Amino acid sequence: MKAIKIENPGQDSRLNIENFPVPEPAGNEVLIRVEATAMNRADLMQMAGRYPVPKGVTEIPGLEAAGIIEEVGSEVTGLSKGDRVCTLLDGGGYAEFVVADQNMIMKIPDNLSFEQAAAIPEVFLTAWQALYWLAGLKNKETILIHAGASGVGTAAIQLSKHFSNANIVVTAGTDEKLALCKNIGASLGINYKKQDFEKVISDSLGRSYVDVIIDFIGAPYWNQNLELLNLDGRMVMLAMLGGPRDELSLGKILRKRLTVMGSTLRNRTLTYKQELTKDFAVHALPLFANGKLKPIIDRTYNLDEVEVARHRMEENKNAGKLVLKVGQ
Repeated sequence: MKAIKIENPGQDSRLNIENFPVPEPAGNEVLIRVEATAMNRADLMQMAGRYPVPKGVTEIPGLEAAGIIEEVGSEVTGLSKGDRVCTLLDGGGYAEFVVADQNMIMKIPDNLSFEQAAAIPEVFLTAWQALYWLAGLKNKETILIHAGASGVGTAAIQLSKHFSNANIVVTAGTDEKLALCKNIGASLGINYKKQDFEKVISDSLGRSYVDVIIDFIGAPYWNQNLELLNLDGRMVMLAMLGGPRDELSLGKILRKRLTVMGSTLRNRTLTYKQELTKDFAVHALPLFANGKLKPIIDRTYNLDEVEVARHRMEENKNAGKLVLKVGQ
């Protein structure tokens, strides 16, 4: 099969299409003929040599895939050859074939294309986990979502609006990205390149008004985030794009009874990810069939255009997901 290989992981890495053996499914796995996958920031970190793959996982990048089941293992039940499915992966999505555990599989709603389905697993499962398994977002609470136009950001906006009727505040780097965020449910958008988000929120809503923050930035936003959080506020940190170091404001955490959580999804146990997938599939996946939830796609590329997609994400130009077509 054809798949992407990361040559020279680090500052000078290159992505090349090479031939690999087709993986063989174990008894509890299915083999998927991949029609589409999608790019994530974790892929960029792997390309840069800063995100080692878990032990025993393929070096082929790609944390999600959508396609058609080609073969089922001897222990698989409820799935058949020919089923249209999508799945979260530990790796291997940038390839013509991939194997996945049967309990990680989600059947694609009939109204969605493979490209749309490929834009769901990583970002929507990450957002579902952050909002409801970690932060416990409640009805009509106020949530601040940084990087609102990112894949996880656009997923979190929609989930917060539909399941919690939340008051949603977002930050993004262009007015076009903010317009997208408002179109899918955000009530207040802040251009962080032009405005001080702490001041805008304090002036508009009041200081210590935010109940939940989903943050990808890290150190540069640390003190402002803690200042904005309400009593018993919760913050989930999913990345540190701005760096990891800053002075810790421990006093605010104590006085406000704050909860600060960090999370990654790739290194969770298989059991955890199976349970998360099941929870999401039961409560949220059906809403894609009636249009109440939708994957937000910035652009779609062929697999041989993967370097173009990579540069677009590195330059932070995408609003929503970058999808890679694998099948012809």
